[in-house]
Amino acid sequence: MNRILIVDDDPTMCLMLQANLARRDFHIVTCHGATQAFEALRGDDFDAVLTDINMPGENGIDLCARMVADRPDVPVIVITAFGSMDTAIGAIRAGAYDFLPKPFEIDALVVALRRAVQHRALRAEVKRLRAAVDEARRYDELVGESEAMRRVFDMIERVKDSGASVLITGESGTGKELVARALHRRSQRRDGPFVAINCSAVPETLLESELFGHARGAFTDAKTARAGLFVRADGGTLFLDEIGELPLGLQPKLLRALQERRVRPVGADSDVPFDARIVTATNRDLESAVEERRFREDLYYRINVIPLTLPPLRTRGNDVLLLAQHFLDRHASLSGKRITGISAPAAARLVSYSWPGNVRELQNCIERAVTLAQYAELAVEDLPERMRESRPAHAVVVSDDPAELLPMEEVERRYVLRVLEAAGGNKTVAARILGFDRTTLYRKLERYGQGEPRA
Repeated sequence: MNRILIVDDDPTMCLMLQANLARRDFHIVTCHGATQAFEALRGDDFDAVLTDINMPGENGIDLCARMVADRPDVPVIVITAFGSMDTAIGAIRAGAYDFLPKPFEIDALVVALRRAVQHRALRAEVKRLRAAVDEARRYDELVGESEAMRRVFDMIERVKDSGASVLITGESGTGKELVARALHRRSQRRDGPFVAINCSAVPETLLESELFGHARGAFTDAKTARAGLFVRADGGTLFLDEIGELPLGLQPKLLRALQERRVRPVGADSDVPFDARIVTATNRDLESAVEERRFREDLYYRINVIPLTLPPLRTRGNDVLLLAQHFLDRHASLSGKRITGISAPAAARLVSYSWPGNVRELQNCIERAVTLAQYAELAVEDLPERMRESRPAHAVVVSDDPAELLPMEEVERRYVLRVLEAAGGNKTVAARILGFDRTTLYRKLERYGQGEPRA
């Protein structure tokens, strides 16, 4: 029940307001002056204060000014005489949250009080989110307090100083490079270089030279010798993103480099040693790629000494709002806008959305919303249309009508496909959740028309 402090020197007015508001689920405490009000505030907590302007001693405006200085978390609504706009403006300047001109309807007062209570709750949530964001920044840009992210942070702490290879898996946009950077910055190699390459972004003809370097004259444009990324990462960390896209022809050479800790530049006659920690990442199901002979098994086990899986954003609960506040603070600062938080309806849309693009999509969404925002809070209309119109992706329908019940085979089909979707298409993870081996899962997907026949 919301607790309201009413300050008025008229006992009759206090009793009338207390009687009317108590029937609308407010807990009311009354006092007859500013001094008595501050004594009540020191000994108790209130969600809002309702005060008259004209009182002996300190008036309502004085009370507002003291509240802003001593209890800025408690919103104040002032009651002004009819037509006293100058007085109302003075109260707002003194820090009042809202004002009501006399005479007023009880229903209008109830609306104003509920708005003030919601405003206080939102400010408290923004404060909590900012504190949580500050705490989360010890992992650089990785932000989260869900159980799934706590497990990620724990794993980072446990393996940060190991020299073993780490394979980071997760859907696109979950922050795999951020994890790699956090591993590097918290490790004993933090003073060394962090070198990153996206294996899918470099043409196959250039990738070998980029990774291993080349000797002078190795090919037409090789006018000088050039060190590869393995050597340039010496003393630090080499991050190979999208390792699942590495061409088959390069995989044996990468395996040899990892085993021997030496690379041979293209066109060179001798090897060059390197000392770099190797961190790889992929959004692909590498175990299935191994079975389908698209990825070497020996290389898979070499890079997968320490597996680290990032959860999709849709499974991280209130981390969505935590991240949204983090991105809001950043983009509001960059744009010079005074935006303090996210409205309750907009927050509800963010939480209910499925986030197929994960954290990257959320960041883009908040950047857009900050750009379009006209008020101190992000509103629903500031969000992209797909989020404004989104509905829960899955509904459970329970019926006692036999005509609406499904055969077991259809129930299984729907459940298998739902688990596969929740696993981001990762057949290995889906099979583990379902309790199947991957061969069984492949066979079922073929029967459902959802997979390619296996050789």
